[in-house]
Amino acid sequence: MITHIVLFKFKPETTEEQIQQLAEGLGGLPEVIEEIREFRFGRDVLRTERSYDLGLVSSFEDLAALQRYQVHPAHQLVVAQVKTIASSVVAVDYQD
Repeated sequence: MITHIVLFKFKPETTEEQIQQLAEGLGGLPEVIEEIREFRFGRDVLRTERSYDLGLVSSFEDLAALQRYQVHPAHQLVVAQVKTIASSVVAVDYQD
């Protein structure tokens, strides 16, 4: 199993509407990408200086499944949204 963790820091000018649109896009991915085994995301509640604004945790059967997810057209649409509103995105992928 591969666990995929992504953290997003939004640009200061990012609106709540844009964040909601991103959440809707993310929320729809498990319905259209069969490789996804687990998919959870949410906004940061502490809002400290070191906090990122949104976190995503997902899991995939193996590395090949994660790679298919990454190039899936639905995922690429979300990536395009992220590029317009995020100032920083960090990720880690590890094998359980």
